Amino acid sequence: MMQTPQLNKARRIVVKIGSALLVDGQNACIRQSWLKSVVQDITNLHQQNCDVLVVSSGAIALARYTFNLNRHKLRLAEKQAAAAIGQIKLAQAWSENFLEHNITTAQILLTLEDTETRLHYLNARSALETLLKLKCIPIINENDTVATSEIRFGDNDRLAARVAEMVGADQLILLSDIDGLYTADPKSDPNAKHIPVIQEITPEIMTMGGKAPTGYSSGGMATKLAAGTIANTAGCAMAIAFGKLQHPLKALQEGARCSWFLPNSSTYTARKRWIAGGMTTKGVIYIDHGAEKALYSGKSLLPVGITKVDGYFQRGDLIKIGNKEGNIIGSGVTAYDSSEINQIIGLQTEDINTSLGWEGPDEVIHHDDMVLPPLLSISEANAK
Repeated sequence: MMQTPQLNKARRIVVKIGSALLVDGQNACIRQSWLKSVVQDITNLHQQNCDVLVVSSGAIALARYTFNLNRHKLRLAEKQAAAAIGQIKLAQAWSENFLEHNITTAQILLTLEDTETRLHYLNARSALETLLKLKCIPIINENDTVATSEIRFGDNDRLAARVAEMVGADQLILLSDIDGLYTADPKSDPNAKHIPVIQEITPEIMTMGGKAPTGYSSGGMATKLAAGTIANTAGCAMAIAFGKLQHPLKALQEGARCSWFLPNSSTYTARKRWIAGGMTTKGVIYIDHGAEKALYSGKSLLPVGITKVDGYFQRGDLIKIGNKEGNIIGSGVTAYDSSEINQIIGLQTEDINTSLGWEGPDEVIHHDDMVLPPLLSISEANAK
């Protein structure tokens, strides 16, 4: 039998919770008993030194029920207003429940642009990493108040997958009203069979997802499979698990039925392939032999190993990395402008802040934002 991921062995987990699980439509309120059980589950993981991030829907649903807006499909402006009203209630509910366990939460509202624009991506990732170092639980939602109908995720399944990709999570858990993927809709087809493990999301698998349903929840199996593609491409395993019962994460940890989507062995290479050849580079950073050796051993690029900068570029741009012999050894996304790098060339990490006059990251290019393809000479690189 194929071994599936275990929650208690994960280093970092993203948990996505939909509005249908969290919000009681009849009473226009949070399902407090259920929320407390989920918070207890997350607290248990947190105490085992596992980083947990929560992607929580429910803001619009809370406002819809409170203001009796559930009689018609909301226009964009109404959704934006409802999100503004409901998000305060949602954040408060999470905060109050985690405070009972002496855990601080932090609200993060993201848009599609924040995950797709590289500079925004770096800023969001840096903020999330800092919150996790502070042992906070980030509570994340799409910023529906500023999102437009054309530029938005529209569902938190794919947002959760992008967050998992952003923070390098081991596992993404989508809590749902169904215990996984079936060969057909089990509500209408009695012959539908549950699929416990999906090794690859093929076109055949995608057809099993059907279309996203209408109603208060914008997700569906189709968006969950799309999320699985994003997560698996980033090297993150994903589970679709039944979330309506009390302590759903504990149940999953104890072997409750679900569907696991497993990343394949070449996934991490695919994740970085877009850095290697998918963008136009705007400059070159040259490094010494010590830095080159460090990069090939899996380290990030620090200022101390840099010898020269060519070109003009800004933070978040893709640049080449050249060694002392003039060969291009890799490429990556820079955390500094070219002018800033010129100020900190050759400096030790502890001297960066003094030179710049502000607190910058230790790495010029983080290992996660770098690829090291086979050696390529400068002349060959310029000819391409």
